[in-house]
Amino acid sequence: MLKKILSKLFMDNSRKGFPFLAQQNLEIESNKLLTAKMIVLSNKLLKSDNIQDYEFKVFSQWGDDGIIQYLINIVSLPHKTFIEFGVQDYSESNTRFLLMNNNWKGLIMDGSSQFVESIKRAHYYWKYDLKAKTAFVTAENINKLIEEEKFEKDVGLYHIDIDGNDYWVWKATTIINPVIVIVEYQSLFGFERAITIPYKPDFYRTAVHHSNLFYGTSLLSLCDLADEKGYNFVGCNSSGNNAYFVRKDKIGSLKPLTAKEGYVLSSFREARDSSGKLLFLGGGDRQQVIKGMEVFNTRLGKLEAF
Repeated sequence: MLKKILSKLFMDNSRKGFPFLAQQNLEIESNKLLTAKMIVLSNKLLKSDNIQDYEFKVFSQWGDDGIIQYLINIVSLPHKTFIEFGVQDYSESNTRFLLMNNNWKGLIMDGSSQFVESIKRAHYYWKYDLKAKTAFVTAENINKLIEEEKFEKDVGLYHIDIDGNDYWVWKATTIINPVIVIVEYQSLFGFERAITIPYKPDFYRTAVHHSNLFYGTSLLSLCDLADEKGYNFVGCNSSGNNAYFVRKDKIGSLKPLTAKEGYVLSSFREARDSSGKLLFLGGGDRQQVIKGMEVFNTRLGKLEAF
C-alpha cells in the first residue's frame, strides 16, 4: 500500500501540464520523502533474499532507491559516502535519495556543464554535502577524478552508469575499494557470454549504432570482474539494467548469485530506427538489431561478432 501511495505521488506530479511554484514542488518532494521513509521501515519486516522485493523509487529511474536502502541497512559501512557519474541533471539518479534521506556525502559527475550548473543551483545543493563536477569519465581519468576529491578508500557506494564503457571504467578503478558497487549491464548480451563493447574513450552509443542498443557489458563479464576485485554478485533490479555487487568481506547474510541465477532481461523498449524514431521492440527482437556488431570477449581477450 505504501509503495502505491509513493507511486501515485510521483505520477500526480509528472502528469501536471503547468509549472508548479517552487514551494509546491518542495511540498510534493517532502511528501514523497516522508512516504519513502515509511516504506523503508516496512521493508525491514520483509524476510526475502531477493533484492527486487525491496524496490521503490523516489529519485531513481527504476526501483533502485529501495534496493539501496535495503543493502545499506544490512551491510556494514565504514563511511557513508557515494560516487556516481552520468547523472545528467540529477533529477533521476540512484544516490539522491541517499543524499536527502540518509544525509550521505557524495560526488556526482556528468559530461555536460549545463547539467552540472543546474545541479549547483538546486535547493538541495547547499543543504547537503554534495560535490558536482563536470567530467567525461574514461578509464584513463577515473582515478585522477576521484583522487582530486580526496575520498576515503572505503567508499560506501560506487555507481557506474555511462551507457558504454562501464566494464572498462570499473576495471580501471583502483584508487577506491567501495563496499557496494552498482554497474549498469546490457541485458541483450545475455548471461552466457562474457562480452563487452570494445573500449573507445569517446564512446557514444548513438554514434556507434543508431538503435541505441549497442553499449555496455554482459552480466557475466561484470560477475567475472567482480570476483577478481573481491566482490559477490547479489542481484539485479527488476527492470534489468542495474547489477549489484557487495565486497566479499562485507557480504554478511546476503546470498551470492551466479550470473544465470540473477540475470534479468530488460523490460524497456528503447530501440530506434535510423531517423531516431522509437521502434518499441521487445524481447529477442532487439538482439537482432545489433546482431553482427563487434564485441570484446573478456575471458578470451579477443574481438568476436555478437
